Amino acid sequence: MKHAFPSFGEEAGIAAARWRITVRGTVQGVGFRPFVYHEATTRGLAGWVKNTSTGVVIEVEGSPALLSGLADVLHHTPPSNARITAIDIREVTPSDEAGFRIAKSEQGGCRRVNLLPDLATCEACLAEMRDPSNRRYRYPFINCSGCGPRYSIIHGLPYDRAQTSMQHFALCAACRAEYDDPANRRFHAEPIACPACGPRLTLHDASGEPLETGDMALLAASQAIRDGSIVAVKGLGGFHLVTDARNEAAVALLRTRKRRNEKPFAVMFQSLAAIRSCCDLTPAAEALLSSSARPVVLLPYLDGPITRSVAPDNPRLGVLLPYTPLHHRLMDEVGFPIVATSGNLSGEPIVIDDAEAQARLAGIADLFLVHDRPIVRPIDDSVAQVVCGEPQLLRRARGYAPAPIPLVHTMAGLLAVGGQLKTTVALTRETDVVVSQHLGDLETTATRQAHADAIDDLVRLHDLKPRVAICDAHPDYASRQTAERLGLPTIAVQHHLAHVAACLAENDLTPPALGVAWDGTGHGPDGTIWGGEFLLLKKHGWSRVARLRPFRLPGGEAAIREPRRAALGLLYAAYGERSFAMRKLPPLAAFASEELPILRTMLERGVNAPLTSSMGRLFDACAALVGLRQRSSFEGQAAMSLEGTARDGVAARPYAFPLKALPDGDMAELDWQPAIDALLADLHAGVEAAAIADAWHRGLAHAILDVARHVGEQRVVLAGGCFQNVRLTEAAIGALRSSGFEPIWHRQVPPNDGGLALGQVAWTAWMETRGKRSCA
Repeated sequence: MKHAFPSFGEEAGIAAARWRITVRGTVQGVGFRPFVYHEATTRGLAGWVKNTSTGVVIEVEGSPALLSGLADVLHHTPPSNARITAIDIREVTPSDEAGFRIAKSEQGGCRRVNLLPDLATCEACLAEMRDPSNRRYRYPFINCSGCGPRYSIIHGLPYDRAQTSMQHFALCAACRAEYDDPANRRFHAEPIACPACGPRLTLHDASGEPLETGDMALLAASQAIRDGSIVAVKGLGGFHLVTDARNEAAVALLRTRKRRNEKPFAVMFQSLAAIRSCCDLTPAAEALLSSSARPVVLLPYLDGPITRSVAPDNPRLGVLLPYTPLHHRLMDEVGFPIVATSGNLSGEPIVIDDAEAQARLAGIADLFLVHDRPIVRPIDDSVAQVVCGEPQLLRRARGYAPAPIPLVHTMAGLLAVGGQLKTTVALTRETDVVVSQHLGDLETTATRQAHADAIDDLVRLHDLKPRVAICDAHPDYASRQTAERLGLPTIAVQHHLAHVAACLAENDLTPPALGVAWDGTGHGPDGTIWGGEFLLLKKHGWSRVARLRPFRLPGGEAAIREPRRAALGLLYAAYGERSFAMRKLPPLAAFASEELPILRTMLERGVNAPLTSSMGRLFDACAALVGLRQRSSFEGQAAMSLEGTARDGVAARPYAFPLKALPDGDMAELDWQPAIDALLADLHAGVEAAAIADAWHRGLAHAILDVARHVGEQRVVLAGGCFQNVRLTEAAIGALRSSGFEPIWHRQVPPNDGGLALGQVAWTAWMETRGKRSCA
């Protein structure tokens, strides 16, 4: 954090001085002005504090000693949710002002203030909501200056009620008195509300007819959930589809209606104790679950009431705690875990509007529990896990976005549009980059429109005119097509380069580094499908120093949904024609006899069978060979099955993935052949799948170490969707550390394609500072 204090020299002993203090960062919507008011009046200082487009500005007058005390408090003990990036102090002429006040917010000017993510309900508000003597008893929209909606309700800056979706709710006398009272916890709390003047609940049936209002609506919805119904609940950043997580029939019906065959659902629990009763809950995971962000956290599921169809064939469960008063009220009433999954059809954006919900969720939800506070922008739940005892985000959304990420050597006005899957967009400011919330996969017209809307929203909120649009190098990505329609100069950054740059950037680092970029698919400059790459990033460019040995994917993109195809392509690359005689292997046995001649022709002629160096497809092939998964209903399912099957210490040795130099001498190659030979031998010998999976993961971790030794770069970056795999990531980190290397991995930004936008702007900014414009 930057800060500057004036030097008074010989004038330090004057009776009174006046300072103008500008505080930048996340300082609006966190109770910062009430905090300053309290600290100033406690010291008997005069002046004012106000929100501006650049942050919070304070003019304060008194003795230099008292002024220094105030500055020290701002620096060391600001409000808990504030994130200060700079404090600038300069001396101005005293005005003999009396008293201290909160001045009217200032509009206009260059917008440098940070938008605040939505904050989980605080304990003080929960206590009031559960107190029968309190006027907000059972009120599902209670909040204060330290909690409640922020980003999901903001129309513009500075952050004032008139700039939020609460502008339509006129304060009653009681709320106005609290809002104006400096001693009150709701002093200048912009979303302040109560039953007399704030938002209200309504319960609708499937046809849109209102059934109940207010607390009776919530009670009726709770009873419906107990009875096994599916209820669409309007929350903070969109709708949830809610049903009893213990009820097999209800969960199966939700899967059928939502068209989500096997992908896990998140489960909301009432308390940490309830989670602890059925999941392995570490202190790090507990802290993550109970943080103000309240993400969904992936935990090992031990035993309990949750029906297994919530997360079929998955040893982990995505769990979360209530984070709004409405969720707390709902959980207080039902008293058991509920499925709380995004309110949408699979592949579509989350629904935020009441009428849209009634139309798009028709046939899915039996009832609709809605409220009349508009949601300004869709924000899905964040998803996280714990890696090496530290949080790692897998989906950065509610509670985290749009908190900025500091960026070394940034330049304002770089706009990145991300990739095709798990997309985000990003915009650079003078010293940092703002990354949007998770937007989803750009596979439908609706998600593509949401992506375009997010770009407009980001630019408008920050009042920054982009000067360059940065996209993925894949020519067919919808995000790239959007970038090309913006009318700006366009720069393409290679997919895996962006992955590595994102990981460096979020760790506040710049090249040089060795990047290990492992994922499912990325467009390679050589026209092949990359995904098992080792990239050496230097101060003035990058090079591909090693790769996974390529193999063909019969059927091309069909192999993404059918791991058996990846396995067949791998076997053909290893054993040629002999592979088609291995009919007892699970992937070959999964094909109909008439399919195999067609696939053989594809592989022999290289027709509709592109070459790939993808580590994601290699994981798919292993899962298919072991017999875990021949088809996948969602991205990464086969690899997740392989990770979940592995157990520590059951394999005698890790599989070997030797590093071999290629004939041209410029690049090396990880050869998977010895590992496949060993895997097939273990299968023939009846070795259990847990041992094979363990040997596979540890072998790949050792392979990363071998390449690091070969290249000789101490800093090794682990990026790409494969490093969502906790077992692989922790094994690689351990192997690298034990040999003196510095492993770098993702924490704040997902290792999957949700981090691409950050990597795109980071690499472009670094190259611009070095006078280079060709970034691909």
